[in-house]
Amino acid sequence: MCDEIREMGFESIEASHGLSLSLMPGLMQAVDEKRIRVMGVHNFCPAPIDIQGDVPDAYRFTSHRVEDRERAMRLSMETLLVAARLEARYVVLHMGEVELFRGHECTRKLQRMVRQGYVGTQEYARLKGEYVRRRMKMAPLYLARAREALYKLAEKAKELNLVLGVEGRSHFEQVPGELEMPQLLAEFADNPHVRYWHDFGHIQRKHNLLLLNHDRYLSGLKPYIFGAHVNDVQWPQRDHRAPFQGGDVDFDTLLPKYFTQAMPLTWELSSSVTREAILAAKTRWDALHATLPLQ
Repeated sequence: MCDEIREMGFESIEASHGLSLSLMPGLMQAVDEKRIRVMGVHNFCPAPIDIQGDVPDAYRFTSHRVEDRERAMRLSMETLLVAARLEARYVVLHMGEVELFRGHECTRKLQRMVRQGYVGTQEYARLKGEYVRRRMKMAPLYLARAREALYKLAEKAKELNLVLGVEGRSHFEQVPGELEMPQLLAEFADNPHVRYWHDFGHIQRKHNLLLLNHDRYLSGLKPYIFGAHVNDVQWPQRDHRAPFQGGDVDFDTLLPKYFTQAMPLTWELSSSVTREAILAAKTRWDALHATLPLQ
């Protein structure tokens, strides 16, 4: 796997939350032999052995169940140790969600309405406004739990010289939300071990639902940006597409405005994206990336 990635012109990878425990020895060997560099790790890594499939949100810092919150913390601490072993720079974190409904019902309802052509209508605006009001009322409890977890993890990150990247999420129910993220990161403004991790696809999905404006959202977070997951969106919500393949993300505007060549910009793509599409996108990406500020 690492050799194939190198053959396509990528020099480093992010160890994902879907990485099974059985693959870890081989990855460690590849790192030790300098065949690949692991730039970052996505929590939880490796995937919990008691969970079937790739389910990064199986245990949440925001859960009502104390045992789930404790399990999320233990797995996260183990992930930080794995990141240090792999000589990574950062760990990407999902912080949890406001448990309004089961199965992200709010987001899915808005997505259905957008696909049906209701975006911009009074009916859509009323429903979105109702969800926003309900979320604002319920969010403080869940955000407090996420904040508490982040402070604990930040202590370990400092010990291991890692950066915690708090990821911008794709669903309305998840935390931190678009208004909560800058407030939370402001608390860590003087802590270099906690920063913002952007996901172009996630935030574009919210942009498409009129929950935020992608450009203005990044503007408010510019002092805290550490890196990003690079992926595009086929309107309105099919993310993890290769960039520059007809998607919605305006990389030509956003990348030079908010990112530098020194930042880790990890391609996070669906397994359905072909090698040919990746190579075609990378040619244009490399040209754009070369125009970014160095630092």
